[in-house]
Amino acid sequence: MNNGERLETYIITGKRGTGEICMNGPAARRVSIGDIVIIITYAMMDFEEAKTFKPTLLFPNTETNKIK
Repeated sequence: MNNGERLETYIITGKRGTGEICMNGPAARRVSIGDIVIIITYAMMDFEEAKTFKPTLLFPNTETNKIK
């Protein structure tokens, strides 16, 4: 959100519970430490599954970086 830029990249699993988002490769050159990022994921599913799918929204505590 800090620079308004959008990017698409891959995920590497990190240490659970740290609240840390670490950019690697080319994405690392697009953000700085302390930047706020919005993460969106995509999924493929059939039509029937999509009708009942409920997305999960997570809003971390901005002071502790933990999921509320």
